[in-house]
Amino acid sequence: MRNKLLWGLMTLLSLLTVLVVSRYLTLDPEVFFPEQRAVYLAHLTAVVTHVIGSMVALTVGSFLFLPGLRNRWLALHRWLGRVYLIGNLFGGVAGVYMATFAYGGLMTQIGFGILGLLWCATGVMAYLRIRAGNVADHRRWMMRNFALLLAGVMLRVQTPLLSMAVGFEIAYQIVAWSSWLPNLLVAEWLLRQRPTTVTYTANGKRRTQAVVVHSG
Repeated sequence: MRNKLLWGLMTLLSLLTVLVVSRYLTLDPEVFFPEQRAVYLAHLTAVVTHVIGSMVALTVGSFLFLPGLRNRWLALHRWLGRVYLIGNLFGGVAGVYMATFAYGGLMTQIGFGILGLLWCATGVMAYLRIRAGNVADHRRWMMRNFALLLAGVMLRVQTPLLSMAVGFEIAYQIVAWSSWLPNLLVAEWLLRQRPTTVTYTANGKRRTQAVVVHSG
């Protein structure tokens, strides 16, 4: 029950974030926050690529963790996974580029830049692991990747709260790190808690694999 509630909350927040950021696709300068309006207008292609890629990944991501989907409709799981990783790649690469223009100076640029690089790298690792047939490591890298993707959710939760305490500029500098680093640490902690069992289908046969969680 706890896992279902947490999954439901994660999915709800992800979809709400998708709804909020979708207004960027109107290309109306008024929806950009004032401090970055000129930058966004000068780099609209990168902004739109980042927004669409992130929206696709956030919309699909949480459903990939449903055991019923993986075990009963493996073909659908695989296609959704491809869509997710494509969105992840475009969103991450554009995110790295836009990080170089991030509001708040070097601290913010480095924070978002590392996030974008890790976002791309964990997605590539997840893809390589599943292509090699290593389901256990694929799941671990996907969990890390989705934890990083949720930075988009945490940024929108944390920024207004921190802004009330320390002002927007300092809040944004903090959120450039706090929106993703704790997520990644929690993911690593969860991955080390206990062995898991992976059930999957290969060549038409159903198999169960005991997995001892390690650093992957």
